Amino acid sequence: MGRRGKNKGRPVSGWIILDKPEDFGSTEAVSKIKWLFKAQKAGHAGTLDPLASGLLPIALGDATKTVPYVMDGRKIYEFTVRWGAERDTDDMEGEITQSSDLRPAQADVEALLTRYTGVIEQIPPQYSAVKIDGNRAYDLARGGETVEIAAREVEIHRLDLVACPEDDLAVFVVECGKGTYVRSLARDLGRDLGCYGHIAKLRRIGVAPFSDEDMVPLADLAALEELEDDAERLAALDAFLIDTGEALANLPHVAITDDQAHRLRMGNPIILRGRDAPLDEADVWVTARGRLVAIGEIGQGEFRPRRVFGN
Repeated sequence: MGRRGKNKGRPVSGWIILDKPEDFGSTEAVSKIKWLFKAQKAGHAGTLDPLASGLLPIALGDATKTVPYVMDGRKIYEFTVRWGAERDTDDMEGEITQSSDLRPAQADVEALLTRYTGVIEQIPPQYSAVKIDGNRAYDLARGGETVEIAAREVEIHRLDLVACPEDDLAVFVVECGKGTYVRSLARDLGRDLGCYGHIAKLRRIGVAPFSDEDMVPLADLAALEELEDDAERLAALDAFLIDTGEALANLPHVAITDDQAHRLRMGNPIILRGRDAPLDEADVWVTARGRLVAIGEIGQGEFRPRRVFGN
C-alpha cells in the first residue's frame, strides 16, 4: 500500500498587504497568513522589527516569484525619535549607552535634514541582520560582542520633520531605498544634534508599489476563523488578495497573445512585433488576457523569460 502524501495546501497566489501589529515578528506573521489561507507557499518582502508596525507585503504561491521586485521598491516610514538617550539597540528595547540633558530646537533639527537626503553613508545598527564573518550582527551583539560594521551607501529620497509633540520627541517621515536602517537615522541624528536619540515608535506605510491604502489589519483576517464552513471562510479570505502582477506595476509591461503565452510557458522565447514593441529592457512583465505570464528581458525585440507563471 502506497504512502499517503501530506496535504501541502492550496495553490493560491497573490499578495496580502498586512498591517502588522507591534510585538509580532515578521516570520510569525507569514506563518499565520500561510495557515489562514492554507497556502502551499508564503514569504514576505522585507522584514519589520517586532516593535515596528505597519505594511508587511506577504506573497502567497506564485507571487513569491515577484518578491525581489517588491524588496527593491522604495519604502516609506513614519517614526518617532526620543531625544536624550542612545541605546545599544537604537530603539527603546535596549540599554542606555549615552545620555544628555540637551533637547534640540525644532529649527536645529530641520537644518540638519538636508545632510540626510540623497545618497549617504550609513552604519547599520549593532542589532541588525548584517553578516560579520558568517554571523548575524544581532547574534554577536546578544553574546556581548561589539563589532565593527562597515558603512554602506543608502539612498534617502526625502526626510521630513512633521511634528514635535514634546521637547524630547520628534516625528519624521522618510522615503528611502533598499537597505536603509531607520534606527541608524535616529541614532545619527541624535549624535549630530549632540543630544543622542533612539527610535520610540516605527511604522511602515509604504513599500512600492504598495501603499497604506492596501493594508489589511491582522485582526480582520483572523476574525474569519469564526466561519465554520471551509469554502466560505477561504472565499472571504481570498477577497483580500491583491493580484500577483500588481507587484510589478513599476516595471515595463507588454500584452501578448495566447499563442505567445503558450510558447513562454514551454520555456521558449518570443518575438515582439509592432511599432510600440520595446527593443531592449532588462526587466519586463508580460500578460495575456490580463493574466501574468512571465517576467523576463527583451533584447533586439525578443522576449526571453526568466520566471514563468501558471495558467
